Amino acid sequence: MPEGHTLHRLARRQQRVFGGQRVRVSSPQGRFADGAAAVDGMTFHAAEAWGKHLVHRYRDGDTERMVHIHLGLYGAFTELTAPIPEPIGQVRMRIATEEAAADLRGPTACEIYGPADLEALIARLGPDPLRRDADPDRAWASIARSARPIGALLMDQKAVAGVGNVYRAEILFRAGIDPMRAGRRMAREEFDALWQDLVGLMKVGVRRGRIHVVRPEDDHGAPAYAPDRPRTYVYRRAGEPCRICGTPVMMTELEARKLYWCPVCQT
Repeated sequence: MPEGHTLHRLARRQQRVFGGQRVRVSSPQGRFADGAAAVDGMTFHAAEAWGKHLVHRYRDGDTERMVHIHLGLYGAFTELTAPIPEPIGQVRMRIATEEAAADLRGPTACEIYGPADLEALIARLGPDPLRRDADPDRAWASIARSARPIGALLMDQKAVAGVGNVYRAEILFRAGIDPMRAGRRMAREEFDALWQDLVGLMKVGVRRGRIHVVRPEDDHGAPAYAPDRPRTYVYRRAGEPCRICGTPVMMTELEARKLYWCPVCQT
């Protein structure tokens, strides 16, 4: 599932391509036909991200409508340029101008939203480190009173919005924190440092389109876990030597997700 930086990068890209233009919106697959008809011909006003959720705003005079998208595990947008071909495959939604188009396939959610729907979404999400209005005190309040492991809390979208498995594993390694430590055993100073590191790393992810987490002085030795990915400290490196101490990286499951850490560097 894409992590939060991917959604913010996607929102910025779609804002550049479609912002301020009247767009044609269709549902070649048919599953979003009524929703597409509701915004077809309107001006693409804005694209915004909250954690792993994307919201399009369309306007026509004083009328505003929103489309909420959650990519889930399989959702993705494909960009097209003129001459724009006919849709291929199961395209849930197509946004198009004369010069460009974006086809959405396989999302978990693609639906019309009203103001109350958006308010409810924001209310159930924790603060998003990539949003200027993020309040880290809200995340700290959720973490400080919880007996759940910090490794689980960072993945809980009600506590922090947008963090996925890669950022979870890597920021805890960089902070030297055992992912099994209970949230209520975290010191506020540790959380503040963790939050600031997360904000900085996710901003890099937005700029580069890839998750870069390894410090320059450590960016050598064993290759990345996949040919098209930058190196990581522990993510998907189970059994391989830690880049800092050489101890084999550990892996277990925590709340049905794989968790990676170094038992020596993270205490």
